[in-house]
Amino acid sequence: MRLLKPALASHASRLALLLTVSSCCVHAQTSNIPARIIQAIDEKNLVTLSGNVHPLARAEFDQGPVADAQPLNRILLLLRRSPDQEASLLKLLDEQQSKSSPNYHAWLTSDQFGKRFGPADADIQSVTQWLTSQGFTGIKVGPGRTVLEFSGTVSSVRNTFRTEVHRYLVGGIEHIANTSDPQIPAAVAPVVAGVVSLHSFRPIPHVLSVGSFFRSRATGEVKPLFTPPGNGGRFFPLAPGDFATIYNTAPLFTANPKIDGTGQTIAVLGESNIRVQDVVDFRNLFGLPQNFSSKNIILNGPDPGFNGSETESDLDVQWAGAVAPGATIDFVTSSPTETTAGIHLSAVYTVDNNLAAVMSESFGECEQNLGAAGNQFYNALWEQAAAQGITVVLSSGDGGSAGCDNFNTQQTATQGLAVSGFASTPFNIAVGGTDFDQFNNWSQYWNTTNAPVTQASAKGYIPEIPWNDSCAQIGISGCGTSAPQGSLNIVAGSGGPSTIYAKPPWQSGAGVPNDGKRDLPDLSLFASNGFTGSLYIICQADVVTPPNPTCSLNNFGFTYQGVGGTSASAPAFAGIMALVNQKEWTAASLAPRQGNANYVLYALANKSGATCPSSVTEASSCIFNDITKGNSALPTGLPGVGTNSVPCTGGTPNCSVSTAGSNGVLVSPSSSTTEAWTAAAGYDMATGLGSVNGQNLVNNWSLVSFSPSATTLTASVSGVGRYFN
Repeated sequence: MRLLKPALASHASRLALLLTVSSCCVHAQTSNIPARIIQAIDEKNLVTLSGNVHPLARAEFDQGPVADAQPLNRILLLLRRSPDQEASLLKLLDEQQSKSSPNYHAWLTSDQFGKRFGPADADIQSVTQWLTSQGFTGIKVGPGRTVLEFSGTVSSVRNTFRTEVHRYLVGGIEHIANTSDPQIPAAVAPVVAGVVSLHSFRPIPHVLSVGSFFRSRATGEVKPLFTPPGNGGRFFPLAPGDFATIYNTAPLFTANPKIDGTGQTIAVLGESNIRVQDVVDFRNLFGLPQNFSSKNIILNGPDPGFNGSETESDLDVQWAGAVAPGATIDFVTSSPTETTAGIHLSAVYTVDNNLAAVMSESFGECEQNLGAAGNQFYNALWEQAAAQGITVVLSSGDGGSAGCDNFNTQQTATQGLAVSGFASTPFNIAVGGTDFDQFNNWSQYWNTTNAPVTQASAKGYIPEIPWNDSCAQIGISGCGTSAPQGSLNIVAGSGGPSTIYAKPPWQSGAGVPNDGKRDLPDLSLFASNGFTGSLYIICQADVVTPPNPTCSLNNFGFTYQGVGGTSASAPAFAGIMALVNQKEWTAASLAPRQGNANYVLYALANKSGATCPSSVTEASSCIFNDITKGNSALPTGLPGVGTNSVPCTGGTPNCSVSTAGSNGVLVSPSSSTTEAWTAAAGYDMATGLGSVNGQNLVNNWSLVSFSPSATTLTASVSGVGRYFN
C-alpha cells in the first residue's frame, strides 16, 4: 500500500509522458490572478451559506449537542472561481475538444490549473490566516486550488461558522450534523463558496450484493448457495470473457497492435480497504495478467480498514481490470471523518494528483441531499478533472427515477423524482444500467455445456432492456394491490433530468428531451443483480465460510459472490475508455486522454448508421445499441415496459396515485399516465444513448471533430455535418 507522496513518485515517469503537451496558448494565457479579498475580515459582517443543512438533520431525530472538544477532521472548504475565470475555463474545455483549436487536447496539469483558475496567492493566505486565527489546524490546499482542507473541534466550528453540531439518530444509526446553515465573513465570500459538508450522513455505494454461488468444475453448473429470486433458479453469471463477447471488445484483444489497456491507468475511488488476494484470485480465475499488488492501493490518510463499502471497492477494482486487462488499476481510498465522506477525499486526491487518465466512482447522493456546497464541490472538481484530460466515470444509481430514496431498504419511493448529484454535472460520464432480455430463453444466448473458466459462455450480443427489478416495469398499474410477490422495490438503473444543471451544448441529438436540463444517464451497460438470471462475478474472501473459500480453483469447483448495480456498469465503461485511450495513443495523438468524453459520445451517436435497435442481429456498423423496449418474457408472465420508474407511496411527489395508503408508480411531471422514465428510439432517460459495441466505439473514436462557438457546437462525423444547439 502507498501513502500520499510515495504514490506520486511511482507515477512520475508515466505522468511526465502524459502531461508534456506542446501548446503556446495554454501557457501564454496563464497570468497573475488578482486578489478578491480586498477588505478586512470582520467577524460581525457575515453572509449565510444557504442550502447546507442535511434533510435528515431534523428535530424529531435530534439527540442533543456534540461535546465541544470532539475533533472534526479533514473538513473541506470549497474555493470559488471568479466569473471571468469560470467563463475562461468553459471556453477552454470546448477548445480542448476542438481539433481546429491550438488547445485541442492541451490538457493542464493540476498545478497549471490552480495557477490559472484558482484564487490568488494573497487570497489563499488570507483564508489560511483567518482559519488559523479561529483555532483550526492541518490547513492545506492542493495544487488545483479547488478545495482547502482543515481540522478543528466542534467549538471551533460553532464559533467560526455560527452553527451548532448535534447528534441525530436515524434508522438506529447515529450521525452528527450542523443544525443551521453556516455563516462566513462577507470579506472572504468572493473566494469561499462553502463548506462541502459538516455532517456524517454518508453517500451510498451503488452495489447490490446477491449472495454466494458455486460453479462445478465437472459440469459447469452454477448453483446459488441461498434461496434464489424468482427467475426460475437459472443463473448465467457474467465473467470477463462473456463481457468481452457481448460488448465486442474481444476482437481488440487479438488485434495488431493488441488493445487491452496496456500503458493506461484507471483510478478507482473508495472509502474502504480491500484485500489484494481477492483481486489476485479474480485475475487467476479468469486467466487475466497479474498486475495488481499492494503498490496499487493508495491510502490517502489513515487506513479505513474493511467496512461496509468493501464489496463496492472489490467490484470496481476487479471489473475495471476485467474489461481492460492490461491496464493499471490504482485504488485510492480514504477513511471517512466526522464531517467528510471518504469518497470526497479520495476524489480530491485523485484529481489534484492527476493520477490517471480515467477515474471511476460508484457512490452517489441525490442533488437535494448533497446541498448547495456539495453540488458545487462535485461540479468544480469534475470540471477541474476535465481540464486535466481526466475522463470521470460515475454510476447513475440503483434507485431508478427515485434518486433520493434508499434502494437497499425501501419498497416504495416517497421523495419523488431525483438524480445523483455526483453524476449530474456537465463534466462527467453518467453510466446507467441494463438487463438482458433473456428470461426463459437462455439457451439462445448462452452455451449450457461445460467450458474452461477462462472461456466465454455467452454466444454473442444479448438484446438489452432497462434494468428494473420492480413492478413498475409491468405498467402504470403494475404496482397496485396485485403486484407480483417481491416486485415491490425501488431497484432499477437510475436516470432523469437534473434539478440544477442546464443542458450542456454537447447533449443533443435524436431523442434528447427539449427540457433545458442536463439529463442522465449518458449511456448504459449491463447492471442487473440477477433478475433475468445474469449478474457479475467478484471475489471477496471475507464473506464466505470455508470449506469453499471464494474463487479457489480446486477439484470441487469454486465459490464466488454475485453482485449487480450501476457500480458494475461504471467501472466497466471506465475499462472501455482505457481501451480508447490506448488506441488513440497508438494513433500518435498528443496525449492518451479524452477529458469529458461526452463531446465524442453524443456526436458518434448521431453518425449515420451508428445507432441501431438492440437486437441479437447487431448490425456491423453499430456503435450504440439503442434500448427501446421492455422484457418480452418477465418472470411474472406479463410483457414488460421499458422503464426505470419504480413504485411510490400514494400522495407523495410525482406518484401516479394521490390516495394515501395505496401504491402507484413514478410518473413524468407532464403526464400522470406516463411512467418516468421510459425507453424510446434514440436517447432516453432510462438508458441514455444505449449500450456500446466496444470494438466499433474504439475504432471510430477519432472520426469526430468539433467547431465550438459561443452558443453552438458543430460536429462533423465522417463527412456528415450535424448542428447542435
